Amino acid sequence: MLCAAIDIGSNTTRVLVAESMDGQLKKVMEQRAYTRISKAVDDEGRIRPDKIREVGELVATQVRLARELGAVEIRAVATAAVREASNGPAVAAAISAAAGVDVEILSGEEEGRLSFIGATKALGHPTEGSIGVVDVGGGSTEVILGTVPDGVDEVRSWHIGSGVLADELMTSDPPSAAEIRRVRDHIEDFFHGVEIDHPDQAVAVGGSATSLRRLVGAVLEYETLERAIRVLSSEPAGDVARRFELDPRRVRILTTGVLLLEKVSELLGQPLQIGKGGLREGVILDLLNGGAGLSNGAGPALRAA
Repeated sequence: MLCAAIDIGSNTTRVLVAESMDGQLKKVMEQRAYTRISKAVDDEGRIRPDKIREVGELVATQVRLARELGAVEIRAVATAAVREASNGPAVAAAISAAAGVDVEILSGEEEGRLSFIGATKALGHPTEGSIGVVDVGGGSTEVILGTVPDGVDEVRSWHIGSGVLADELMTSDPPSAAEIRRVRDHIEDFFHGVEIDHPDQAVAVGGSATSLRRLVGAVLEYETLERAIRVLSSEPAGDVARRFELDPRRVRILTTGVLLLEKVSELLGQPLQIGKGGLREGVILDLLNGGAGLSNGAGPALRAA
């Protein structure tokens, strides 16, 4: 059965159409658009009407494409930017009306659960012991701890993301050494006193992590993350984008994503393997399993800081 997942994130709005084949997801179509909802917020924390219309039209197009491909089930979800907006429920309702599908605003707990499912089911090799899944998004960062047999044990969610940090603390292109220090100091202060249980292995998902695969390879550790910072701070975003076949809009917020991944890797005491699946894959796997969550049935504890 073909299913589709639409993910309305802080930086991008993405659609994935896939089906189950031999216990794995076979991807039929993926598409993304850089909608940067997190930048379209007024002084009262409301997402602007023009951005709501833009995203509504885009999601309507993605729904139409998914249906033309034969998607039987379509689930649309919204994450941190809509979750944190003062008019979030109205935004979700307006996009729902424009696109013809319900838009669900995910809690940090549900977002983490689905990301864990997508990340662990797409690893492609047997896994033993505890796993930490790291999801650095545009407006929030999640760390999900659990095991493959038993599912999620704990979700940690923080209101800090690559897009918000870039908008607030970086203006130079390429970023200056002073800006990088400022962001790194801000992240250190934000996570001061935070402790996380160390898993046996860790996986990074989300736009920042997947983009870094092109820059430094499949494993994010101190040396590769520092190499990414050197690349991103040595050339303008447009040049880096052309060199590594990335979108310039992603490159402009990638430095802050790297610095967040660096800190979370330190907190976990593990290098980060870049995952091949994440939230959208988790949404589809959840649909295919009737929303059962592929877990042990016990709800994970959500901790926010």
